[in-house]
Amino acid sequence: MAACVAAAILVSPAPGADAQLILEAKVPLGQVRGRIDHLAVDVARQRLFVAELGNDTVGVVDLAHHTVLRTLTGLHEPQGVGYEPTTDTLYVANAGDGAVQLFQGAELAAVGRIDLGDDADNVRIDPTTHRVIVGYGKGALAIIDPVSRKKIGDIKLKGHPESFQITSDGSQGFVNVPDAHEIAGVSFAQNRQTASWLPDGLRANFPMTLDRAAGRIHVVFRHRATLAAFDMQSGKKLYSIETCGDSDDVFFDSNRSLAYVSCGEGFVEVIADRGNNYAEEAKLSTIGGARTSLFVPEVDRYFLAVRASGQTPAAIWIFKPGP
Repeated sequence: MAACVAAAILVSPAPGADAQLILEAKVPLGQVRGRIDHLAVDVARQRLFVAELGNDTVGVVDLAHHTVLRTLTGLHEPQGVGYEPTTDTLYVANAGDGAVQLFQGAELAAVGRIDLGDDADNVRIDPTTHRVIVGYGKGALAIIDPVSRKKIGDIKLKGHPESFQITSDGSQGFVNVPDAHEIAGVSFAQNRQTASWLPDGLRANFPMTLDRAAGRIHVVFRHRATLAAFDMQSGKKLYSIETCGDSDDVFFDSNRSLAYVSCGEGFVEVIADRGNNYAEEAKLSTIGGARTSLFVPEVDRYFLAVRASGQTPAAIWIFKPGP
């Protein structure tokens, strides 16, 4: 399956901005219909995993050759995917039956499932313990041991968790809980919620990313469509900027101090964090409904999931960040 390579694309740059995303390739996903959810990567094998929720499949993309290697089937509305490298295992969280399915090795052999009961969603890997954390149900984070492949704990929350992030030392996490109108702070040592921050006047906090070096949490709200920075210790809102609508992912590029916001409205916004405020660097036109993405610092590429729409086939668009 040949890749379609395109030239640089940059829409509405801010005056004097030198940051941009260059569209390198579009990788067609084949006959994939419906919503596409989150992405994960196996850096060593250069494989991108695509949760094709509406298709009940996970696509496996070869990043070296810009082709689809294979498709994993037998899934039930896969939402979250996470690759744990020390055990060489892919975790797929399913909304339809609440199960987390496991696939291992180069062949992605099915090696088990963990039934969480309801609406298994985002997946994260603890960078220190390698434990697998999955948001699910009406309010919990499941903690999974990658060696035994069993759930070993739960952290209860006040509503269904959307995006959540883990600190570099694995001791703390921050969770968007839009049904409770809060950002929750959690302790993995204590297995419990330890903080609750209530952003005044902002609702529907779905995407989240961390600037770990600066101690900031970046959260995107859908109502009003806003990117806001919060202090990790106090939860104080530091600054904010209007952004595109219907966002489902945001990533922070620490080398360039940029946030990449992908929106179902049909845009990716590139926003610079100046340390005490935000500034829009670029706004790229994409496709309506393309709201999930992944930035991978190890390969310095930004991946956007584009669902099939009209004459536009489902695809992964691959961008190279600018200088």
